[in-house]
Amino acid sequence: MSKDLNTLIRLHQYRVDEKRRVLGDLLGEVASLEQKDEYLEYQIIAEQKIANSAPESAGMYYGAYAKEAVNKRKAIQEEISDFERKISEAQEDMRVEYKNLKIFEITQESRDQIIALETTKTEQAILDELGQETHRRRRD
Repeated sequence: MSKDLNTLIRLHQYRVDEKRRVLGDLLGEVASLEQKDEYLEYQIIAEQKIANSAPESAGMYYGAYAKEAVNKRKAIQEEISDFERKISEAQEDMRVEYKNLKIFEITQESRDQIIALETTKTEQAILDELGQETHRRRRD
């Protein structure tokens, strides 16, 4: 019976690891999107400086650029929001799977303790019986 729980424990450990990998991938995607957002912000500032330095030539195109940049940032923020929702779901899935893993681990530990206690009691009973037999033989 003990072996069966060890198999289940390994299965749940694998599942927890898989959930952790999925969560890591999602967090990586969010970090990538945040980096894109920061880079876009940097580009906007650079374009503003260029537009301010040459308002006649570059300034007239800045309005269209700014509008497109705002739309891109909005799209990036929406993607980040979607990924954050997925991250919340992945975290909950991982919590549930980890809880299941812990249930099996604690059950296995309890079983191991019971088996160890029973083994100790059996060994002590055998030693007590040997001690009594030795004592009887010495008396006789």
